[in-house]
Amino acid sequence: MTEKKKLWGGRFKKELDEDAKKFSYSLHIDGCLAPYDIQVNLAHAKALHKESLITDEELKKLEAFFEQLHQQFIKNPGELFGDDEDVHSCIERITTEKLGDLGKKIHTGKSRNDQVITDMRLYLLDEISQIIMKLESVMKVLWQLADSHLGIVMPGFTHLQPAQPVLLSHHLLAHFEKFSRDRGRFIENIKSTDVCPLGSGALAGNNYNLDRVLVAEELGFSSITRNSMDSVSDRDFMLEFCNNATICMTHLSQFCEELVIWSSPITNFITIGDDFTTGSSIMPQKKNPDIAELIRGKSGRVLGNYTALVHLIKGLPLTYNRDLQEDKEIVFDSAVTLEGALTCFSKMLDTIVFNQEAIQESLKKGHLLATDFADYLVKKGVPFRESHEITGKVVLYCQENKKELWDLTVAEFTEFSTLVEDDVLAIFNFDHAVNSKTSYGNTATDRVKNEINHIREVFKWENKH
Repeated sequence: MTEKKKLWGGRFKKELDEDAKKFSYSLHIDGCLAPYDIQVNLAHAKALHKESLITDEELKKLEAFFEQLHQQFIKNPGELFGDDEDVHSCIERITTEKLGDLGKKIHTGKSRNDQVITDMRLYLLDEISQIIMKLESVMKVLWQLADSHLGIVMPGFTHLQPAQPVLLSHHLLAHFEKFSRDRGRFIENIKSTDVCPLGSGALAGNNYNLDRVLVAEELGFSSITRNSMDSVSDRDFMLEFCNNATICMTHLSQFCEELVIWSSPITNFITIGDDFTTGSSIMPQKKNPDIAELIRGKSGRVLGNYTALVHLIKGLPLTYNRDLQEDKEIVFDSAVTLEGALTCFSKMLDTIVFNQEAIQESLKKGHLLATDFADYLVKKGVPFRESHEITGKVVLYCQENKKELWDLTVAEFTEFSTLVEDDVLAIFNFDHAVNSKTSYGNTATDRVKNEINHIREVFKWENKH
């Protein structure tokens, strides 16, 4: 092996302190960027070739070498890592060891500043595409569950208190909407990430008239950045990613909170499959929703990552500052955490069994049809605020006499309003209550069925259940 040299050591008399090396070297973090860094070096080599800075023969050598190196990193990346400062110095060191002076030419006209941000854009484009696919898997399972359980009525909650009856399918599709918005945000994130900064140099550009459009096309970018100083300092697309990941993890956490509540034997709305639950080391009867709880817990670290990145960037002057080395670990962790959460969540959802008897029994608690009685009075000509007051008194009467609304006779209702007639008895039916909500986006069966069919048409999905 040739003597290892730093990329920047010419004007220094002393080596970097060993503790400073441990503190500042980042190969253990950014090593995963190696395949992207190889792509970037190859695209840059083609730009150098176009300007006759390397010969036809040299370009062929580089192309063959980078292809071989790429395969080596895929098979066993750790084998090629050495005591390098970062992934860029690692790739350049290996290239120089194998190709001699040709390897020393490869950094002509580029800086680690524009190189690393190009690597990160390529990395995130791949990660975002994976996340969108995993989000669609979650959405598909939700849609399948909604389609398969269209007839089930459940309590809808506000403040975790029984509020009004809704279709279970409507509840599931509410979560579908949240994940659909997440998907839209990540699609937009692709647009902001799909811009090539290579050729911007350290901050001012390059002196070699390198064809940046050629480089962008080689790397698969749709466009190039417009200002070299902004190019190397811009981390907005990373902020967007971490923000999107935070919102998505928040939505996962919200749903997991419900799954934890629903899976409790006290509620017994659902049973989660054994493959996504665990037992207790002391209480043999326990079946704990650990995966749902872990997803809920990991949402905090992703939020922390977003906060860390905002704080990292907020005080930095143009252009590159070493603080920005910290951005990668933040983004990597958020991406890995979100991908893992989405994978497990989708699989876990697919194991859920809804306990219809328990759900049906829960409808009897909390006077869920009180609002329907208030609406009944409104249709009889009572102003809503007055009907609300009357209904509250009826509910209080039921509580004091240990009755439900459907237990009352017409005579008992007329004690509170003389406008009540025999037709009042027909409203104390959960299907009737659900199907009375017929405006667009409401819980009526026909409305929910239309939404299920709309989703089927948009995504071309089939229901396996």
